[in-house]
Amino acid sequence: MFCGKNIFTYIRSCNQSYQRLQDLGLKPGVSFFIHDAQLTKQKGFGRFNLAGYYPRKYRNKVETSGWYLLTNLDRFSAAIKSFKYRSGIEAMFKDCQTGGYNLESTYATSKRLMALILLVAIAYSCAVFNGRKSRQIGLQKYVGRLKELNRSIRRHSAFWIGLYGYLWVGAMEFWSDLAIALMRLKPNKLPHFQKGLRAMTLIQSAL
Repeated sequence: MFCGKNIFTYIRSCNQSYQRLQDLGLKPGVSFFIHDAQLTKQKGFGRFNLAGYYPRKYRNKVETSGWYLLTNLDRFSAAIKSFKYRSGIEAMFKDCQTGGYNLESTYATSKRLMALILLVAIAYSCAVFNGRKSRQIGLQKYVGRLKELNRSIRRHSAFWIGLYGYLWVGAMEFWSDLAIALMRLKPNKLPHFQKGLRAMTLIQSAL
């Protein structure tokens, strides 16, 4: 599976002449699927199926560009569905690497690597389950706030919420004396502090 947006690329299907991608008429609400297409005029490239997909305008919003997907899958729906999994897979890779466990920095090989992957899989699953439970009881805003104005999509994954919820609680326990002293300096903010402490208690119950 490959996604491209270079509209100046040439393709040819069957015995037809070459066309540019920009001449295929891809626009919002339009999709197509071309079997056995030859990509570019250069030699050395094989033949692929080409899926074109451009989501329709929804609630006065439209994507800036569509998708051109080179794939060996035989159906349009299968190609689009498979490519949509990419965002979730990339998020998981980030969680297992720089976003959480830094697996790439271990430089482990063979049996040690397999053992680490197994441990990461177990820890990752536990963090995801805890994160989902925290979301269900409305605790996400305490762990991962939505910082951008008018942001409508979640900033962090269930894994991130589960993992950093635990770290937040641990930090609060470690610095509890200092945190209580700081809260006493702002008695007018006590109702907000109490909400945060209750959230911490609920997160502890989810762990």
